[in-house]
Amino acid sequence: MTRAAKISNLLAVVLPPTIVLLAIIVFWGDVVGVHDLVGFAIMYALTGFGVTVGFHRLLTHRSFQTSKPVEYLFAILGSMAVQGPVIHWVADHRKHHAHTDEEGDPHSPHLGAGKGIAGAFRGLAHAHVGWLLTDQGRAERRKYARDLVEDRGMRRINRNFPWLVLVGLALPAAVGFALTGSYKGALTGLLWGGFMRVFLLHHITWSINSVCHFFGRRRFDLTDKSTNVWWLALPSLGEAWHHNHHAFPRSAVHGLKRIEPDPSEWLIWALEKLGVVWNVVRIAPERQEAKLASSQLVLD
Repeated sequence: MTRAAKISNLLAVVLPPTIVLLAIIVFWGDVVGVHDLVGFAIMYALTGFGVTVGFHRLLTHRSFQTSKPVEYLFAILGSMAVQGPVIHWVADHRKHHAHTDEEGDPHSPHLGAGKGIAGAFRGLAHAHVGWLLTDQGRAERRKYARDLVEDRGMRRINRNFPWLVLVGLALPAAVGFALTGSYKGALTGLLWGGFMRVFLLHHITWSINSVCHFFGRRRFDLTDKSTNVWWLALPSLGEAWHHNHHAFPRSAVHGLKRIEPDPSEWLIWALEKLGVVWNVVRIAPERQEAKLASSQLVLD
């Protein structure tokens, strides 16, 4: 990758979290306080896991099984992340896996963006958010998510996406009012637990589409350009072990090594111990070693 492309990637990743941190420092005690950050963290975790565990590992890849009420709960929480209706999200992601970094991939940063820093920015912009503004490459729901289309409960959740977005914004505002007893507390709760949480979670999620197909580390010999990006692992709740995921898409575990933190897998493990989920798909070490050995043969 060119130096210009690397610089554009780093800017795209570093600037939004830096803006959030600076806003906290500058406005501390005025438009942000402890209760705002608590609300931010709780809503980030609830809606983030709604996407990573619910939309992604459960509904897209069926990495584990659970009851219908739990499926619907995860679909509701994921919808409050404001990343689109659940059936649309799942269909697009399944199409991404069917055509990764090839013609037909809804959000690859490598298709038709051009070269140099301008091309890198165009590719990143498309992979981050531009793909949501065009029908090009978008997945047909009945083709890629027939199981959800035929599920009455999922159709209802999908249809009520706008109302769920409003609920996701109203909750931190209500908590802010309850904790402070003031309308200012409600407004700052809305700002941090609502808008700023959506802003940062969007950015981190879209970084998986863009950054984790641009640079990072690879272990397996795959035809796509997916990578593992360790410094995105925790804020992405484990999704940044993206190369591992493309090597074993059905795995509920993306952090395949002990030194690869995967908070989403930790939650799945805890739910499994509680009997809430079952039939969790995990990749045996022997199978990982076999794929690594195959990769080495190709690379050598």
